[in-house]
Amino acid sequence: MLSSMRRKVLDGLNRRYIYGRVPLLHTIIFLIEMAAAMRLASKFNSYYAEKPILTTMVTNAVLGGIADTVAQLITAFKTRRRRRVSDAGDDLISIEIHDLGKEKPPAVGELGFSKNSPPPFDFERLTRFMSYGFLMAPVQFQWFRFLSTTFPLTKKNPTVPVLKRVIVDQLMFAPIGLVCFFSFMTIAEGGGKRALLRKFQDVYLPTLKANFILWPAVQILNFRVVPIQFQIPFVSTIGIAWTAYLSLTNSSEDE
Repeated sequence: MLSSMRRKVLDGLNRRYIYGRVPLLHTIIFLIEMAAAMRLASKFNSYYAEKPILTTMVTNAVLGGIADTVAQLITAFKTRRRRRVSDAGDDLISIEIHDLGKEKPPAVGELGFSKNSPPPFDFERLTRFMSYGFLMAPVQFQWFRFLSTTFPLTKKNPTVPVLKRVIVDQLMFAPIGLVCFFSFMTIAEGGGKRALLRKFQDVYLPTLKANFILWPAVQILNFRVVPIQFQIPFVSTIGIAWTAYLSLTNSSEDE
């Protein structure tokens, strides 16, 4: 009973748009996530001082959720626009149906509803991205600590240690991190060896190339300017766009 009621409520929200363009349910979830992120930001220093790893894990999870929600929002917006363009091509039929059809639209959950509704918000996919961010945070925490101790900044010439950090980070951590990401997502989605091999063949190298375009500049700024306790949140914040790109890449390969 409760499950059926919840499904009807979610279906009802999925069929509604803001100004006919932005899906309502996606927007609500995004605003909730942003409120959680702002709460974390306001208390970050005190939380970090008490439990740095756990604070980083929760922050990563929230920001990963925001990134995937943005990706799903983009997908829903594009799908809505394509459907409106397609419907405009059949305007004569649409006018006739609009003028002559006196029936009520299909009730929420009834047959025919999915044809006219936006892509439903994928809560399982959101959970996967939040889980990945949560589980990877301790690895990132130790990695950034390793870089800071191995290549300490000096007052005379801080640029050289920063460049060393970026080179090591991009040549070692970035390729392995993408392997972890695609492996985790594929396994969490229920894919086997064949799905994993196909994903690496199709999207791994293009994604790695995109990584080399974006992240060296971001990491130079991160290692040179940002205090160490904010480096992972800074990366995760900039990484909202990157994770949204990964989400779109991962989901497009699945489709």
